Amino acid sequence: MSPKLLDRVLAAIPRVPNENVLVGFDTADDAGVYKLTPELALVQTVDFFTPIVDDPYTFGAISAANSLSDVYAMGGKPFSSLSMLAYPADGDLDDLEGILKGGAEKMREAECAILGGHSIADDEIKFGYAVTGSIHPKRIKVNSSARSGDVLLFTKRLGTGVITTALKRGIARDADVQAAIDSMLTLNRRACEAMLAFDVHGCTDVTGFGLIGHAREMAAASSVTIEIDSSQIQFLSGALDYARQGAMPGGLKNNREFASCAVEKADELTAELENLLYDPQTSGGLLISLTERDAAELEQKLPEAYRVGRVVQKRDKPIRLL
Repeated sequence: MSPKLLDRVLAAIPRVPNENVLVGFDTADDAGVYKLTPELALVQTVDFFTPIVDDPYTFGAISAANSLSDVYAMGGKPFSSLSMLAYPADGDLDDLEGILKGGAEKMREAECAILGGHSIADDEIKFGYAVTGSIHPKRIKVNSSARSGDVLLFTKRLGTGVITTALKRGIARDADVQAAIDSMLTLNRRACEAMLAFDVHGCTDVTGFGLIGHAREMAAASSVTIEIDSSQIQFLSGALDYARQGAMPGGLKNNREFASCAVEKADELTAELENLLYDPQTSGGLLISLTERDAAELEQKLPEAYRVGRVVQKRDKPIRLL
């Protein structure tokens, strides 16, 4: 769903008071967190989508990596999952086996058990997982604690939405598609484990709402403004070219419609670069807010992490594009 429609619907949903709910949906965080004991809380999330690549096994593996990502963004450790599948009643069983096998292999890589699942017959394929993780109640990484003066690090390149759209249109180069697939298949586990050694003030994974959409959620929840330095953003190979050719997924347009009113932008930004900042990502990287000193150390420990901006005192708009 578009973030605009989702925002309107969620505003009407009644909250169920529970003192053990440490993170609900009030701050648009990546996952919910429920306290079991003073030392243990559960991290819970769910994610599924339609195929974005042609190969069934790869689609299943990407779906699993994407579903696990929210637990890592909260600083948690996933340990169990339930699969969700919609598949045509007369669909190819070999393809179905490939989807399930790809997902299972990625879950095994994450050391996350699959306990079962649910399936329905549907003309359109959909696949994903509900994932449960564990975390200490005092070590949760939320999107609502970014502080003025923080540096923002990001752990992956942008452009998966544009590249998979270019693939569907038949204009994507094989090497560019493979680079995007490799990125989507990469778990955020290593990035999560690396950041936990530091005093992270805020974290979110960049997925369906794009970099600007998720940064906006972080800024709004933290009552700050986030400055994004567009010259520092790293893009997947071919992403800018395909954006110039108009290979924009529907989600990108929805994201821009929803979030552009919250953005103060520099006049010199090119249209394709700006569009990619709204590009919906699948299994995107972690956006991490922390002090300058900790950011410098994390960059050494996690070479793929790079600076994309900083957190400043709240201005008229939550996002400022430089």
